[in-house]
Amino acid sequence: MKRRKGYADGPFGQIHYQEAGSGAALLLLHQSPSSSEMFEAAYQPLAERGIRAIGVDTPGFGQSHVPDEQPSIADYANAIRSVIDHLELDRTALLGHHTGASIAAELAVMEPERVTRVVLNGAPLLTAEEQAGWRAAISKRPETPPQADGSHLMDIWNRRLHFTPGWTSLRAMHWGVVQMLIAGENAKFGHAAAFSHDLSEPLRNMTQPTLVFTNTGDDIYNECRRIMKLRPDFEYAELEGGTHDIIDEQPGEWTRIVADFVLEDQP
Repeated sequence: MKRRKGYADGPFGQIHYQEAGSGAALLLLHQSPSSSEMFEAAYQPLAERGIRAIGVDTPGFGQSHVPDEQPSIADYANAIRSVIDHLELDRTALLGHHTGASIAAELAVMEPERVTRVVLNGAPLLTAEEQAGWRAAISKRPETPPQADGSHLMDIWNRRLHFTPGWTSLRAMHWGVVQMLIAGENAKFGHAAAFSHDLSEPLRNMTQPTLVFTNTGDDIYNECRRIMKLRPDFEYAELEGGTHDIIDEQPGEWTRIVADFVLEDQP
């Protein structure tokens, strides 16, 4: 299935998106650092289930224009809203993974009428102390400028190996590194925004049916599960094992759970 690609004008410049299928719209918002390519294994299965799957490159990632200064999660959400406007979507569901989940929660509060259902996949509900620790770690992250012998490529590969223990999908590892290279130093934008964002605020204000979705091998598995104490009315699902590359690792089960929830209220 050939995916359709396009651009919407947003507050930071053009925003790239790609989509497959027709039917109930579902915006897919990626983790950091990544792009809409992280959903490559899900586009066709979702389309086959009757979902219009629309992956969006967050500003600064993939093929979207780079912000001139550090955005907040609310800034990112407002930019993603430009894609909804561009595609003239009266109603759409949202799925966000890691940083994308924070963006999805903010956008759901911004657009209570147009956003119908929300999947928070590995949402980072962090304490203030945890956020400060992550921000400090980001500030100390060494730069990896290009080297004539190509050693910077191995450095980036080893960095991703370090934060993906138990990985099993070579495709996900390879494309994850490619997206890190594309983002370059802009990769810090996504993490800095996520680790400065109080996710609990939009969570308390969301009114849409919401699924908290995680997997036991995700690096923020326990942090995501905290949401159920804050919002016990949300639905919950988890997969066994995997990493933050769960879509590549278990595409069939991941797609089934997402599609069943998104289509739950469809005639």
